Amino acid sequence: MKKLRMMVLDDYEGELASAPAMMRLQQLADVKILDRPIEPDDYHNLKDVEVLLALRERTMLDSRFFDACPDLELILQTGGHAYHIDQSAASKKGIVIALGRRVSKPTVVVPELVFSLMLGLIRQIYPLTTEMHNGGWPEYIGGSLAGRTLGILGYGRIGRPVARLAEAFGMRVVAWDRTGSSPGNDPFGVLHLPLDDLLAISDVVSIHLRLSEESRGLLNREKLWKMKSGALLINTSRGAIVNEQALLDALREKKLAGAGLDVFLTEPLPETSELRTLPNVLLTPHVGWKIREVLHEFVEIAADQLDAWLHTGLMITEVLNPDAMRVERERSGNLRH
Repeated sequence: MKKLRMMVLDDYEGELASAPAMMRLQQLADVKILDRPIEPDDYHNLKDVEVLLALRERTMLDSRFFDACPDLELILQTGGHAYHIDQSAASKKGIVIALGRRVSKPTVVVPELVFSLMLGLIRQIYPLTTEMHNGGWPEYIGGSLAGRTLGILGYGRIGRPVARLAEAFGMRVVAWDRTGSSPGNDPFGVLHLPLDDLLAISDVVSIHLRLSEESRGLLNREKLWKMKSGALLINTSRGAIVNEQALLDALREKKLAGAGLDVFLTEPLPETSELRTLPNVLLTPHVGWKIREVLHEFVEIAADQLDAWLHTGLMITEVLNPDAMRVERERSGNLRH
């Protein structure tokens, strides 16, 4: 049987190419790996591609992109979200989108970054290190997380491990979730509060919500000004959940003592962004999920999914757009049959 033609997008770090499971993918398909952002001039290279492995949300997959790859049947989307994919356009063309949601490490590594940012802010590690590197010996009295209240927005797959770590640091944990979970449903006794009440009492607010129409712009100026004066805001979820201009105002006006941000409204963060200039902000370039083990696990999941796609028909896990399956079944000239 002729091998499918597959392209791996956006492997800037080369970690997908070096993953142990890449050998499995290469046995299943003819694989081409792109180690840089794809440009419109590259679109002619897509015309024969049947399978894509897309790394997170680095490339916008819209109708124009799909027009450039008329043979595309399957997108293996790493991670549990596909905000960058025009799902309607994909479904109309019978392009199946399969998520790599089973990856386990983010439940560990994202909470680790959350507390790195939290501790960095409350102990002023970056400015102190900068002064030390410049020959100084700064006098500074830091703070502690112990005894403070952590408010978690989104008490799910990432929010719960964050709560467990917070308790180890001696913090009190409160939570808000759009599902309306009640305190009686929480085995760890975390208090669930209305959003405004949580914002008013939390010394640190950490965001762990999925981006949706309901969560987009959730923390606007009104909500940010309901936060406790001198609180910290941590966002390792999605930049669009926070109104960036309102956050800048809150930081400049010292309504908030600081922010730790791994995600931004526009990524990469523009060089001219004022967030880069504020001394009470810690910035990381969307690395909460990015460790070698996660990237290698993405490839392992993709190999499992492609194997299922090839050998069990359309029986593939974590399909985001099942309506595309019907269109795919009806496609003529499918090279897998």
